[in-house]
Amino acid sequence: MKFFQLLAFALLPFGTLAAKKAGNKFEDYHSKSLSSTPLKLDDGSYEDLTAIPRDYSVVVLLTALEARFGCQLCRDFQPEWDLIGKSWNRGDRRGESRVLYGTLDFADGKGTFQKLMLQTAPVLLLFPPTAGLNARIEGQPIRYDFNMGPPGAEQVYGWITRHLPDGPKPLIYRPFNYVRIVAVTTSILGVITFLSVTSPYILPVIQNRNLWAAISLIIILLFTSGHMFNHIRKVPYVSGNGKGGINYFAGGFSNQFGLETQIVAAMYGVLSFATIALALKVPRMADPKRQQVAVFVWGGVMFGMYSYLMSVFRIKNGGYPFQLPPF
Repeated sequence: MKFFQLLAFALLPFGTLAAKKAGNKFEDYHSKSLSSTPLKLDDGSYEDLTAIPRDYSVVVLLTALEARFGCQLCRDFQPEWDLIGKSWNRGDRRGESRVLYGTLDFADGKGTFQKLMLQTAPVLLLFPPTAGLNARIEGQPIRYDFNMGPPGAEQVYGWITRHLPDGPKPLIYRPFNYVRIVAVTTSILGVITFLSVTSPYILPVIQNRNLWAAISLIIILLFTSGHMFNHIRKVPYVSGNGKGGINYFAGGFSNQFGLETQIVAAMYGVLSFATIALALKVPRMADPKRQQVAVFVWGGVMFGMYSYLMSVFRIKNGGYPFQLPPF
């Protein structure tokens, strides 16, 4: 029994020395992070920073920023990662949270990538403390999942703080983007100036009832003819009839062709134009003879087009019993 007591007493200075060394290590790296954060690591500094025992937390981003590696996600996430490190350093100058941030690029840490058997980048690892009050016995790093694309700084910050021990957690600080404010202000002033100069020419066009009537009519004809059906179902433009010819109309109400939609829209357009002419243009004619001729012409156009429309409807519905000559 006395032997074990003497052995523990003899090893006590070594344990104290190891704890002091770990404490000095954090102070050294923290002082470096005050001038440049996240810390730029290589294989040696990565091994030293993540070595056991450690009474601090380490968050390391393993990335590949050079263009020859073709990692677009790495380049997209890097500004957000730098923002997290700088915000944390800005709010925790004294190192009370005992958290260090580092970046290990593939160009500087090929050995680490090979040791961890990493085939993709970026990889974000959080190393919890293995000594002290908040120590974790296993000490294995926690890995962040980048499968959802480049995350924002706030999202990664939330993940980091959830896995850190209790203590101060500085908030994200985004610098004020003056360039964006200037660009938006300049754009708004430019639009206002353009509208002020061109308003005498634009307002008469915008306030033209005939223009809006034409736009409304085109939209109505486009959608009532089945334009959206074609986009949703990806229907063929035409189809063969098995005899060397072409079918322009598909039988049944649940099928249609692309050209069929255009033909139906043209028929609706002719009928609409004939109706508008009979209702608005013909009554304004001063010559009675010309007015009478216009009535017969537009009435004949409407009659013939409606007859053709009914024949098309019989193609769609074979059991439809009615027809209108000449079609």
